[in-house]
Amino acid sequence: MTPAAPRPRRAPRPHRFDVYAAVSGLLGGLLLWGIGLSTRPADQPIVLLDGRWVILLPLAVTAGCEVLRRAAPRTALLVGTAAVVLDLVTQGNLLTVLMYTDLMYAAVLYGTPASARRIPWITGLLSVAGALVPFALWRAPETLLIGVGVGIVSFAPASTGLIVRNHRDVAEAAQLRAEQTALLAEMDRTQAVVAERARMARELHDMVANHLSAIAIHSTAALSLDDTKTSREALAVIRENSVEGLAEMRRLIGILRDGDGEPAATPTLDSLVALVAGARGNGLDVTLVTLPDLTHGQVPAPVELAAYRIVQESLTNALKHASPGRVTVSLDQPNGSLTVEVTSPCGDRDGPSAPGSGAGLVGMRERAALLHGTFEAGPEDSAGGRIWAVRATLPLKDGGPA
Repeated sequence: MTPAAPRPRRAPRPHRFDVYAAVSGLLGGLLLWGIGLSTRPADQPIVLLDGRWVILLPLAVTAGCEVLRRAAPRTALLVGTAAVVLDLVTQGNLLTVLMYTDLMYAAVLYGTPASARRIPWITGLLSVAGALVPFALWRAPETLLIGVGVGIVSFAPASTGLIVRNHRDVAEAAQLRAEQTALLAEMDRTQAVVAERARMARELHDMVANHLSAIAIHSTAALSLDDTKTSREALAVIRENSVEGLAEMRRLIGILRDGDGEPAATPTLDSLVALVAGARGNGLDVTLVTLPDLTHGQVPAPVELAAYRIVQESLTNALKHASPGRVTVSLDQPNGSLTVEVTSPCGDRDGPSAPGSGAGLVGMRERAALLHGTFEAGPEDSAGGRIWAVRATLPLKDGGPA
């Protein structure tokens, strides 16, 4: 299959203002021509083409170039230069010269950057040459006016165009910087909103999921077992977790309403004892192993919070999914980092379980990543059988917000 031929580039359409300028210049030139007003008398030596009708040719050509002053500025300037040279050897028309100065201005303003740099230099050199060369040849002070005239017709509009172009470029650059700043600010705002939503989602899940999981498991047990004592014990656990979960929910709602960054009492490593005791009350056989120096104040607060939440979520998952057996929580501090490990039996569960969504593992991994740490979770083989192991390594120095 032969590739399709590229479409020919369409010529740019003239700007409406340029058409109006061309028509106005042409009509003004015709008016001056009609009343017999020209720029020089017919008996001057420079007038080589005599006759009133020949004046209209450079006028018409220059007016046509005005139509292209923005669409094709370099072409318009080259053709206009030829037209104004032709006008010099006739009696001349003032509107032809005026339109040519506009072509010079437009070539610098709308042309390429190279043209904008070169045209003022070229016209400046021509102005100087137009003054010095005739003066050197004829030694008449009046010849200096030739250079002045060249400068007025060419160098002055070119310099004006360069000044306007520079101001326009500066304004466009400032506008671009403002747009980029606004875009970056919007991106930062969006990222901050997403980060805050993720943080609140983690807090909501970690603070409430443990209590709701215990409620779900014990309510299932109370409904499935025909034992008054067991049902009363299950209902007691349900009530306790309901009250604690409601308190956590009220605390989280207060954070959202008041805009506080953290709860009033942020969990610490010292709170792990109460957390493990609560897990035992929910029916888990939990053992906590920590080093003596791992107490509140020895570890940065963000690391403490992350470690607490990881242990909390791991115990919640063990309550929902683990097989009967010992659950071990251990913390250590090797090589300037805090390691958290939670292991639980992994196998077929005999009792009731609660469904999971996987958000807990995502939240634990996010907490470790925010502190530039590592996280892994999965089944493993051990001396006591198949276990589910959760391990997190949290640096103690470069910790960020958890």
